Amino acid sequence: MATTVVMPQLGESVTEGTVSKWLKQVGDWVDKYESLVEVITDKVNVEIPSPVTGHLREILVPEGMTVAVGETLAVIEEAVEAPLPEAAPEQPAVVAATAAEAPGDVAPQVRARATPRVRRLARELGVDLVAVSGSGPGNRITEEDVRSFAARAAPAGEGVAAAPPHPLVPEEEEVIPVGPVRKTIAERMVQSKRTAPHAWLMVEVDVTPLVRLRESIKEEFSRRYGADLTYLAFVVKAVAETLREQPILNSTWAEDKIVIKKRLNIGIAVALDDGLIVPVIHDADRKSIADLARAIADLTARARAGKLTLADVQGGTFTVNNPGAFGSLISMPIIHQGQAAILTMEAIVRRPLVIDDAIAIRSVMNLCLSFDHRILDGAVAGRFLRGVKERLESFGPDTHIL
Repeated sequence: MATTVVMPQLGESVTEGTVSKWLKQVGDWVDKYESLVEVITDKVNVEIPSPVTGHLREILVPEGMTVAVGETLAVIEEAVEAPLPEAAPEQPAVVAATAAEAPGDVAPQVRARATPRVRRLARELGVDLVAVSGSGPGNRITEEDVRSFAARAAPAGEGVAAAPPHPLVPEEEEVIPVGPVRKTIAERMVQSKRTAPHAWLMVEVDVTPLVRLRESIKEEFSRRYGADLTYLAFVVKAVAETLREQPILNSTWAEDKIVIKKRLNIGIAVALDDGLIVPVIHDADRKSIADLARAIADLTARARAGKLTLADVQGGTFTVNNPGAFGSLISMPIIHQGQAAILTMEAIVRRPLVIDDAIAIRSVMNLCLSFDHRILDGAVAGRFLRGVKERLESFGPDTHIL
C-alpha cells in the first residue's frame, strides 16, 4: 500500500517550506518515525519523520525546492515487516542511491549528491560529478568542489573557463547566494510589512534594582540550575503578566474579526548564523522567573544546535526580541506575521537620571513596541508598555524568582 508524505504545517502563519536535504533515497528502507527529510521555514529547520514503515518509492520534491503546506513530498510503499539485514557492499561516498547491478562489464550507474545549481556548473565546466569528492554535509558536492576539480583537471596554461566579463574587478564585490532560510525570512518580513500597518512606541525603564537583584543571585542560580539568569527572563515575566491584564495584545487580525488567544505563548527571537528563529515558551504566564530562565536557555541551545521540534515553534501569540545583547539602544522590529505586536528590550546602560530633584547614576533600558494598528491604537499600546515598565521597575531584592 502506498502512503504519501506531505509538507506539514510548521507554524500557524507558515504556508510553505523548503526541502533542505533528503535523509533517505529512492529504494531505501525507512522505519516508522525515522527521519526522512529535512525541511526549512523561517521558523525552524526540522526533520520530518516517516509516517509508516516501508520502502521510499518516489521523491517528488527535489532539494532546494519550496512547496506549499499539504503538497506531497514523497511516496512510501508500506510494508508489514522489515527486511532481513544484509551485508552492504562498499560504495563511493558520492553515491546517493544503490545502483542496479549491470550485466557484463558495464559499470553500474551512480548519482552524485549535488544540487541542481552545482550540476549546472559542472556541465558548464565539463566536470563529471561522479569523479568529484564532496566536502559538504553527507559528502554533498559543493560549487567549490566542482571549481577546484576543474582547476586541477585543466591542462597547464589553459585554466578554467572564465566567468562572463564584469565591469568591476573581483576585489570590489562579493556575491552571497540567498539560501532558503534567508529567502523565507525575507518573504515573511515583506508580507508582514505589506499586510499589517506598523506603528511604534518606546519607553525608558529604570532597572537599577533589577540589575542589583540579578547580580546578587546569578552565580548561585547558575550553579543550582545549570542555566544563566538572563534579563530576558524578567522581561518575559513582565510581558506575560501584562498580557493577562490586556489580552487584546495577545490576538490576531482575521479580516472581519479580531481573535484573542487564551493561551499566552511567547516567542523569543534567537539569532543564528544564517538567520533568525523564534522558538516558543508555551503558557509563559504560568511559569516563574526561574522556570522562564531555564526554558530560554534550553530553547536557545537547541535552536542553535538545530534540535528544535515542531512543538517548539508552534502556537506563538506574542514575540519578545533582545537586540540589546548586541548593544542596540533603539529598534523598530517587524511584527511576527499573525500576531498583534512585538517587543524589543534594548541594552542596559548607565547614565544620569533626575531622582527626587537630584541627579543619580542609574541603569536604564529602553523597551520598543511595534504593533498592528488595525488591532491596537496608540493609547492601548501605551498602557501595555507602561504596565511592562512598572513591573520591571518593581523587581528588586524582595522579588521571588522561584
